[in-house]
Amino acid sequence: MTPGYWQQASADLALLDPVLAALVGRFAGTALVSRGDPFVTLLRSIVGQQISVRAADSVWARFLAAMPAATPAALLAMDAPTLRRCGLSARKVEYVVDLARHFDGGQIHPDRWATMSDAEITTELTAVRGIGVWTAEMFLIFNQLRPDVFPLDDLGLQKAVAIHYCAGERPGRRLLAEYGERWRPWRSVATWYLWRSLDPLPVEY
Repeated sequence: MTPGYWQQASADLALLDPVLAALVGRFAGTALVSRGDPFVTLLRSIVGQQISVRAADSVWARFLAAMPAATPAALLAMDAPTLRRCGLSARKVEYVVDLARHFDGGQIHPDRWATMSDAEITTELTAVRGIGVWTAEMFLIFNQLRPDVFPLDDLGLQKAVAIHYCAGERPGRRLLAEYGERWRPWRSVATWYLWRSLDPLPVEY
């Protein structure tokens, strides 16, 4: 699903910023796309933490093969040795079980997210072990398609701003935040185009 605001946001950013105008033209016809249901998206993000993409794909394939359905209840029915055999570390086993418990116990409320702010959803998600602010921000952008998320700690965003705006010097958080202010209320969209400038393949999460 592509967000309904995409064309308007891209047009507004192109009028505002020459760098983004070039990127909007370069990547015309492509857009942010939401992937998967919330539980699966968050589960996969934990599985892939601190390992290569190839390793994460391998672990994820074994994980899905061992789990009858990608649901909180199905995961909670699996024992720790089975999860470990999928390639998860002991710490990640704790994380995925905690995630499943939060969904199964009603501590995470996808049905309410439409009326909740980005900050409220971030608070809800970061109560899960293994989910930090950056992961929550990626989830808001790529799963919830929130239009104005600006992940200050994202290395790709920092690198792109350094290249396009700071003569190659990586900006500090304060300067990066100042750049972000000019792109409101479409900071997610600006971030997506800046990511694309580093990698022509669409960014996925």
